[in-house]
Amino acid sequence: MPITEYDENLYLIDLDLPREGFRKFISSWLYRRAELTLLVDPGPASTIPILTAALKKKGIDRLDYILLTHIHADHAGGTGILVKHFPTTRIICHPQGIRHLIDPAKLWAGTQKTLGDIAQAYGRMEAVEAERLSYQEKIQHGDILIEALETPGHAPHHLCYRLGSVLFAGEMAGVIYPFGDGSFYQRPATPPIFDYEIFRRSLIRTSVWGASLICLGHYGCRRDSSHTFSTALGQLEIWLQIIQDHINSNQKEEEERIFADLLKKDEGFSRFHDLPWDIQARERYFSCNSIRGIKDYLLKKPREATPNRQQDSG
Repeated sequence: MPITEYDENLYLIDLDLPREGFRKFISSWLYRRAELTLLVDPGPASTIPILTAALKKKGIDRLDYILLTHIHADHAGGTGILVKHFPTTRIICHPQGIRHLIDPAKLWAGTQKTLGDIAQAYGRMEAVEAERLSYQEKIQHGDILIEALETPGHAPHHLCYRLGSVLFAGEMAGVIYPFGDGSFYQRPATPPIFDYEIFRRSLIRTSVWGASLICLGHYGCRRDSSHTFSTALGQLEIWLQIIQDHINSNQKEEEERIFADLLKKDEGFSRFHDLPWDIQARERYFSCNSIRGIKDYLLKKPREATPNRQQDSG
């Protein structure tokens, strides 16, 4: 159970699945000070034994808060199981997500329909008691302030959290894979249902929050906030333009052609070829899901969706 200390009081806990390519992908963030212990995104139900063993190893016998960036199964699926180990924990979640955690049947059915056997690898979600759940824009715990920012885009109920100079960003910056030389692969996380204007506004709001350390949902952390978010915004525009061009050309085998074109024209995404072979397979699958999200959006709003680069530069 790799546990990586990224800063004083801040740890990443790996939640690798016993599935090809699902390593260096899912993690949970632990923040601990004498007066506060919190966890961001406990991960899927199937990896809760890994998480609880890691927390025990770090001597964690209480969690004051569990902060959920969003309720997708790979981020929040294990919440209902984890809280059985920590009966006093309070769970912070976007208001739109609370009802789905109380009764996860519809959410779980949708997850199975969308992800198939990957959903089974994540594990079935269990219900969370309603009285444990709430949404707070600001949480004052002693001298520590935690701020929640609504950042719809990857999901309509997505939240980021700021704690001092640390930003827990969920999937706002997409998916990142760090290489040993400090460079990284990056791609957008834009599954259906996607809306460009909403996602763009959230990216801009998040980028000006002034964080010096970005804790990512997938994967690791970045200390170059401005570059990370500007890359994410630029990728969003590139992907929209390329996918719109392919829609206009009405070519067959469109998804594979789009994927190949993105590899040529998106610098951050072109590092796909440098990924380990098993992670390439995982990323190809989820990249196609991101392509479908943008394509569906463009087919509904073809004239208004193409980004205005001149306007963005102002």
